[in-house]
Amino acid sequence: MRRLLFCVLVMMSSSGFAADYYVHASNGSDRNQGTSPEQAWKSLRALEKVTLQPGDRVLLARGERFRGNIELVDVAGTETKPIVISSYAEGADESQPKPIVDAKGRNAGVLILDSRYIEISNLQIEADGGSFPAHAKAIKRKLGKRNLKPRRVGVYVVALGRKESGYIRIDNVDVHDVYANNQGFVRSYKDTVSSNGEEEYGFGMFFASVPGAVLNHISVSNSSVSNVSHTGMKFHGKGEINYVQVLDNQVLNSGGPGMQMSGVTKALVRGNTVNGSGSPLDKRNWSRGSGMWTWGSSDIIVERNQFLNANGPGDSAGFHIDFNCKNIIVQYNLSANNAGGFIEVLGNNYNNTYRYNVSVNDGHRVKKPGVAFQEGKTFWLSGFVGSDKSGKKPRPKKRHGPYNTYIYNNTIFVDDHITAKIAVTKVAEGALIANNIFHIVGDSKVVQGDQYVPENNGDTLNLKNIVFKNNLFLKSDNWPEQVLIQDSAPLIGNAEFSQPGGLRIADYAPTNTVMVEDRGIDIPRIPGDENGLIVGLKVEKDTLGNPIVGKPDMGAIEVSTH
Repeated sequence: MRRLLFCVLVMMSSSGFAADYYVHASNGSDRNQGTSPEQAWKSLRALEKVTLQPGDRVLLARGERFRGNIELVDVAGTETKPIVISSYAEGADESQPKPIVDAKGRNAGVLILDSRYIEISNLQIEADGGSFPAHAKAIKRKLGKRNLKPRRVGVYVVALGRKESGYIRIDNVDVHDVYANNQGFVRSYKDTVSSNGEEEYGFGMFFASVPGAVLNHISVSNSSVSNVSHTGMKFHGKGEINYVQVLDNQVLNSGGPGMQMSGVTKALVRGNTVNGSGSPLDKRNWSRGSGMWTWGSSDIIVERNQFLNANGPGDSAGFHIDFNCKNIIVQYNLSANNAGGFIEVLGNNYNNTYRYNVSVNDGHRVKKPGVAFQEGKTFWLSGFVGSDKSGKKPRPKKRHGPYNTYIYNNTIFVDDHITAKIAVTKVAEGALIANNIFHIVGDSKVVQGDQYVPENNGDTLNLKNIVFKNNLFLKSDNWPEQVLIQDSAPLIGNAEFSQPGGLRIADYAPTNTVMVEDRGIDIPRIPGDENGLIVGLKVEKDTLGNPIVGKPDMGAIEVSTH
């Protein structure tokens, strides 16, 4: 009779009636029907009994730990009836901690493969070591001869098929302690200095599409990633990844970058805090990474985030724009104490901007053999576009760009214990640098761009269409005279910040109104640039939300005397 009832319930689900399935690790039984808290299943393995239909919900009991993982393969909800993976509380006691999916030894805690209209919420996920599988069986079966590197992930969303995947919403999910290796493993420095790491790693959330596949409409909100051995949230589009929102999340102590986007088009990254990327706290970590960086991506708005305390022997800026990007808008952010620096724009980049950001003590790293292979930099325009790996030994490709880079109304504070370092490539074409405050208390010096090899020293000086004027420097030597570009109309003086050295944006409100008020210029298009910025050049509000009245003030914060 029980078996008959179960079959009827499955038939009802498949015929359009949404069902709820309950799982309780302590009080459940896989012999139960699973369709009520009183008849909850015990294990995640019981989910293999059903094919989830639009509107179905899988609910894990709060306060419980579930060993194993959840795999959603070729399933689809609808816009009005998504498939939901979430939690429930016994007796409606929402104070109980979120349930934990313990995916030790698994490929992923939650795997979403070639699926649509899925919502994941109110869960914890961890995957601390265990044997390292080549791939989940479902991925291996679909891959064929296509390449997809194995990895351990908290939430893994993958598009392998020709049919569009996506409409994935992740909210209030905490991913922590995700490691490919067991405790006691020690990462090699050689791997840390490789371009992205060659060994096995754990990632917090990973969104991937292979060539020919499409992954659209991804949302991650109110969630956290902490203590993972590589990237906190990674988007890797070898096919397409479009329409992404990353809102109000925290990424803490990721062994690699906090967030990273490759091959992404149209994304909004807002209100997030990334602290301690490139963390060396666990020996299994990659121990290198910017708070966030983009590569091969376009139309990305990154605003009102905090990028703090990035670590590593290379890169490890607050936010950096790697090569092959266009229309990356970095605005209204706080960047502080990042070893690699504040502004980093590599080659073959078009119409990107840093504007109305506050940078505090970024770029403190000092180049040293065996410790750091790049200098930290306050300001870096680099023409690097990758390496040619077709021969026996990789060689840097011919550098070019970046093109039409807009850098204006940023406030940059560097205390006297840091030497501010600046590098500008010979091959940059088009740049506007205006209305910034360079408040550098100590020394400044010019450094090479680190990807230079001997033949690069013979590069033709190709700096064109540079508009560099009307920036406020604390001292006349803040911008070294050896840098290839110089401010044609600098201002010298002290903005007199309200709380210099603080870690709030408001600490850098100028009090010397005579020095900053209405002293900015209206931002013009760079000569020869037909496109400008996708959000326009004129800004209506400063980084604190104050309206900009009249001429722009200097720096990221308007003084309020209008």
